[in-house]
Amino acid sequence: MDTLARNWWALALRGLFAVLFGVLAFAWPGITLGALVVLFGTYSLVDGVLALVAVLSGRTEGMPWWAMLLEGFVGIAAGFVTFLWPGITALALLCVIAAWAIVTGFFQVIAAIRLRKEIRGEWLLVVSGLLSIAFGVILLVDPAAGALAVVWLIGTYAVAAGVLLIVLGFRLRSRLHRGSLGVVPLSGEAVGRGARNAERDRHHRVTRDGEA
Repeated sequence: MDTLARNWWALALRGLFAVLFGVLAFAWPGITLGALVVLFGTYSLVDGVLALVAVLSGRTEGMPWWAMLLEGFVGIAAGFVTFLWPGITALALLCVIAAWAIVTGFFQVIAAIRLRKEIRGEWLLVVSGLLSIAFGVILLVDPAAGALAVVWLIGTYAVAAGVLLIVLGFRLRSRLHRGSLGVVPLSGEAVGRGARNAERDRHHRVTRDGEA
């Protein structure tokens, strides 16, 4: 988990690129299919590479490295598909984006479940994953929606997911900083265990005093 905390910047950069992608989508309402292909392909590739960097720079026990690894490969694959499919149609591109969103969201939720006892704020990754899945499902259910509506939907998703990743990245950074100062944040389970031990010790002292 310390490895993931040390690579907080990769998670924050993923969020930053997502926000940038969303802002560009908002600022370019009349975006062409070709421009959307370049925009999404670039974002997907960068996001996938950063996901791989976050996990391949070091694997530790308890870290959901395989889920994050697959998430990175899926992002890179989606980017290559958009770039290497010269005659891709708008409908096909939306299907690629939807599949990418659902798969990456699924792996984010798995990673968050595995991390729930290790970090605080894992719910941010859960929300990001569920948001990604919901976004993908909406695209699949109504891929023929108006071009402007689709672009705005993509922009909204990217900004929201990006903000969540940035917040989680900086939470990991603060955890790393506390760890470097010798302050290790306790999980809820550890806090509860400490409280039970303290209560048991107090009960033993009261018992000894009563016997005396």
